[in-house]
Amino acid sequence: MNVLTISVSEPGRTLARRLPYRHVHGAPAQVLAEEWDQVDAVVMVLAVGATVRLIAPRLADKASDPAVVCLDDAARYAVVVAGGHAGGANALAAEIAALTGAEPVVTTATDRLGVPALDQLPGLAAEGDVAAVTAAVLAGEPLDVDNELDWPLPESLAAPGPEGGRRARVVVSDRTAGPSGDDRPTVRLRPASLVVGVGTSSDAGSDELAGLVTDALADAGLAVASVTTVATVDRRADHPAVRNLAHRLGAAVVAFDPPALSRCPVPHPSAIVEAAVGTPSVAEAAALLAAGPASRLVVDKRVGRRATVAVARRAGPPGALFVVGLGPGDAALRTPAAAAAVRHAEVVVGYSAYVDQAADLLGPAQEVLRFPLGAEVERARVALERAAGGRRVALVCSGDAGVYAMASPLLELAGTLEGAGPEITVVPGVTAAQATAAVLGAPLGHDHALISLSDLHTPWSAIEARLRAAAAADLVVVLFNPRSARRTWQLEKALAVLAEHRRPGTPVGVVTDAGRPGQRAEVTTLAEVDAGRVTMTTCVVVGSTTTAVLGGRMVTPRGYDR
Repeated sequence: MNVLTISVSEPGRTLARRLPYRHVHGAPAQVLAEEWDQVDAVVMVLAVGATVRLIAPRLADKASDPAVVCLDDAARYAVVVAGGHAGGANALAAEIAALTGAEPVVTTATDRLGVPALDQLPGLAAEGDVAAVTAAVLAGEPLDVDNELDWPLPESLAAPGPEGGRRARVVVSDRTAGPSGDDRPTVRLRPASLVVGVGTSSDAGSDELAGLVTDALADAGLAVASVTTVATVDRRADHPAVRNLAHRLGAAVVAFDPPALSRCPVPHPSAIVEAAVGTPSVAEAAALLAAGPASRLVVDKRVGRRATVAVARRAGPPGALFVVGLGPGDAALRTPAAAAAVRHAEVVVGYSAYVDQAADLLGPAQEVLRFPLGAEVERARVALERAAGGRRVALVCSGDAGVYAMASPLLELAGTLEGAGPEITVVPGVTAAQATAAVLGAPLGHDHALISLSDLHTPWSAIEARLRAAAAADLVVVLFNPRSARRTWQLEKALAVLAEHRRPGTPVGVVTDAGRPGQRAEVTTLAEVDAGRVTMTTCVVVGSTTTAVLGGRMVTPRGYDR
C-alpha cells in the first residue's frame, strides 16, 4: 500500500517518524487535497473528530476512497475511520498497533464478532450483494451454499445450513451470473480457477490481445475475476502485450520453454507453430501446464490476427507453501514480504509462540494450526499436506526461516515426497544474530560464524570441533541456544574453548530477547561473562582479535586502511 502519514503536533511528528510510511507534518487540509487521489491509505495522527471534518467532503465511494486510520499522538488507539475491509484500513490499524503498542479500534461487525468477511476470504473474490448476505450471516441465518467446483471453503461456509429458513445464498463459481429467477441476496465467490494461455507474434498489440481474451471469456460465460495466471512460451514472457494483459487482469505471468510445451497433448496442434516456435502449441499447452494436473480446456484455441488464446480450468486450487521468517519479534523488524505471506494465507501453521508473534496478521477466515515446541517434523508434514491439498499455507517461524528454523526440515521432508509437490517459497527474515548485532553496534562487520550450542540434534563433539575451527580462524562467533534449564554446562565449555584462542579482555556481547519486550543487553569481556544470566533466548557474541569497544559499542573493523 502507498500509505501517507499526516501529523500536526510535535508529539505527533515524533510518533509518525516511528512508522514506516511517507510522512508530512502540518497543513492537513492542503495535504489531503493534494494527496487524496494519489494514495491507498492515510494515517492521521489527529483526533477522530477533526479527521472526520477534514475527509468528509472528499469521501465518494468505498471502492475508490483511500483507507483512513486515526492514531492519537500518545499512541493509545489506532482507530479505523474509513475503508475497513475493502480499503485495507482494518489491517493497517493492526499493523500500526503492532508497530506502536496502540490498541486497534475496529468497529466492522464481522471483525468484532470474529466472522469471516465475504469480501476478504483468501483466494476468493466476492461479487454481488455482500452487505445483505453478510447481514444474514451476522444474524445467525443459514446460507444456501452452491459450490459447483467443490472449491475448499472456510468452515463457516463449507457446510450448507439446515433445510428451510434460508434467505441468502453464496455461489462459488467461475461462471458469469445469468438470470436465475431467484431474488434472494446473493454473493458470488470467484475462485482462482482459470488460466489464460496466450501466443503472440512479435508485433502483437496490447489492445488486440486483451480484446481477444475478453471476448473469449465473455463468449464462454467465464468470470474475469477467476483468472489469476497468464501463461505463454518463455520467449514471450516479457512481451509488452503479455505484460499489459497480466496487469489488466491482476494476474501473474508463467512461461514454459518449447520442449515442455511440446510434451503437453493438446486438441489443436499446429505444424506451422511448431516450425516457427519449436512446439505445436503455445496457448493451449501453456494454459494446461500452468493449470496443473487434471486440468482441462474450457476455451479451445481462438486465433486472432497476431495472437492466439485458450483458457484452462484448474482441477483445484493452486496450493502454495510459504516458509516465513517473522524476525526476532518486533513488528518493525518484520519484512513486508513476511507480513503479506501470512496475511494472505488460508492456513497458518507454527509453534504456538511464533503464531502469537503474527497475531496482528491473522483473520477469522484463516485456519490456524498451533503446535508445541519440538514438533518441527509434524509442523512441516501438516503444512505440506495442506498445501498439497490446494491451500495457500504459511509455515511461520522466528528469525529467518533458513537459519536454525523450519525451512530446512520442511525442504528435507518435501524432497522425500513423490511427484512435484506444492510450490514452496522461503521468505527471509531478520535473524536473532542480526538483531543482536544491531543492539550491540557492529560486531559482525567482518567474517563471522553462527554456532548453535544445542546438542539435542548435533553431538557435542561436532559442536566443539566447529568452535575450535572458528576460534582458530579468528572469526567472530555468535552462539545460538546457549543455555536452557536442562543444558547448563555447554556455554561455559564453549567460552573455555574460545578462550584458548582469545585474550581474556576480548569483547563479548550478551543480548536477551533482542527485538522483543524486555530486551536486555550488555557488553562485557570473555573473562567476565556471567553465564547465569544467559537463557535460551539469549545470543552471545564473542569478538575476534580485532573486535573493540568504541564509545560503548562492539565494533569489528572491516579491515580497510584508515
